Amino acid sequence: MLPTDQAVTELHKKYAPSEEVLRLVYTHSEIVRDIALELIDASHLDVDRELVRIGAMLHDIGVYPLFSPDGVRKEGVKYITHGIEGEKLLRREGFSEVLCRFAAHHTGVGLTRQDIITQELPLPVRDYVAETDEELLVMYADKFHSKSTPPQFNTAESYRAWTAQFGNDTVKRFDRMVEKFGTPDLQRYSAQYGFEIK
Repeated sequence: MLPTDQAVTELHKKYAPSEEVLRLVYTHSEIVRDIALELIDASHLDVDRELVRIGAMLHDIGVYPLFSPDGVRKEGVKYITHGIEGEKLLRREGFSEVLCRFAAHHTGVGLTRQDIITQELPLPVRDYVAETDEELLVMYADKFHSKSTPPQFNTAESYRAWTAQFGNDTVKRFDRMVEKFGTPDLQRYSAQYGFEIK
């Protein structure tokens, strides 16, 4: 059974160390949710729409533990750990494994054991890749918006160029997602939220 929208919102409020960080993460989650739902409708995807909707709203919940109450990222923490932090948080709160996976399995275009070893990432050595279309769609929708300062939208082309630094295999993984899901109308979101498109 999926949590209600109110329960998800309350969870964000419970763990957000400040209003600023809450606004950053919650807005990003809403954008990822809306992009994912747009792609479902545009391509008539055969996925669990409600699972995607809630998974998108929970995928970045692990960002909160990385910040101190003054809204500054804690010293010594690596942002890439936010996925496993979210997985732990959701598990502690009693969420199903299906939902916990949205947190741990959305980083980049999926992290393999080999990626972790090769890039010497500060993560337990295992695969963090999407196994269902719902997980894959949330991972993909996440690529189109960045919580940078200031936040921005990324086109498929700009994300492809950025991910190329991690090797040709990551570009291929991303291109397969583009082919499978299509691309969102970023102009619409840019107008709604006032963030630039890169």
